[in-house]
Amino acid sequence: MMQNKRIYAITGGIGSGKTLLSSFIRQAGYPVFSCDDIYAELAQGGNMVQQLESAFGNVTLADGSLDRKALAARVFGDKKLLGKLNGITHPAIMQQLFHLAQNSGGDIVFCEVPLLFEGGLQKYFDGVIVLLRPVKERVRAVMERSGMTEEEVLARIKNQYDYDSAELSKYCVVHNDGDAAALKEKIIKIIQNITKLA
Repeated sequence: MMQNKRIYAITGGIGSGKTLLSSFIRQAGYPVFSCDDIYAELAQGGNMVQQLESAFGNVTLADGSLDRKALAARVFGDKKLLGKLNGITHPAIMQQLFHLAQNSGGDIVFCEVPLLFEGGLQKYFDGVIVLLRPVKERVRAVMERSGMTEEEVLARIKNQYDYDSAELSKYCVVHNDGDAAALKEKIIKIIQNITKLA
């Protein structure tokens, strides 16, 4: 999508294994940037936080950073408010994401974009890797790392993009249905195919 760069998105629902997949790509020597990390950085203060404060009110902490928990609780389950939030955060995150990608070393860059399809962002990438995992395993993984209850995790999954019924044939679909070694083997093969295209 960018001059001299091939930029690939990595996406998938909560608990699908995106972080682990990204770690394998980094081990293979390729840069990986995370929208979650960029959001956390932008949430420390600045233009995006000011826009969110103007739009929602009472979403900043004493130090000027974004009260992410308060904001998330306010928009959760409300599609109109969520759309308003994404309309502010997505452009800011994507601008920074592509800035980092453009200034990184190498010709092939990967970007972890959890809300890729929700935001219609797939068109900005040269390719998309979609990570799928059985719901039971996703729930277990999120419960282990976050302390959320099964009901809370299932509510999050229900509120996200429905990968199971989506048409994904034009994307590179990876089934995370084995152990870490199996997932690593799958992504190494994908990287090999991508480098052949570069």
